[in-house]
Amino acid sequence: MMELCKILPEDLKALQKISRETFIETFGKENTEEDLRKYLEEDLGEKQLLEELMHPHSHFFFSLAEGKITGYMKLNEQSAQTEKGHENAVELQRIYVYKEFKGRGIGKFMMESALSFAMDHHAPYLWLGVWEKNTAAISFYEKLGFVKFSEHVFLLGEDAQTDYLMKKEL
Repeated sequence: MMELCKILPEDLKALQKISRETFIETFGKENTEEDLRKYLEEDLGEKQLLEELMHPHSHFFFSLAEGKITGYMKLNEQSAQTEKGHENAVELQRIYVYKEFKGRGIGKFMMESALSFAMDHHAPYLWLGVWEKNTAAISFYEKLGFVKFSEHVFLLGEDAQTDYLMKKEL
């Protein structure tokens, strides 16, 4: 059985562990060690993650199956969002599943939960950014009804990468 569990400040170490491990699993082969190290230290370091956890408009959740953490996601509302102009919507900033648990419906379960969260908060749409080279994720989002509406630059270490911005109207 799958479930979501809200991540609290006392879960910081577990959040940092899964954040770093799933990021490396997902993007480690396509990026330099130096860019990855810088991103992990600056964007997924304890201080930054705690600051995000404490933000009143950011919401982190672990996905659990059989008592194990299988993935996590981060939803942003209002001022917590990474782009201006979407204050009434909800942003899905991060959604990751451990490689060993992929293919078991966990990503879909988390996405359905994110959509429910957005609807419960009367958002007109749920939006996200996805690296243009992450074709598996883009395909997953398209199958769930997301459409590309823009692009932005995502800085991974010193590497300026293009993210597609996608949204699903609710």
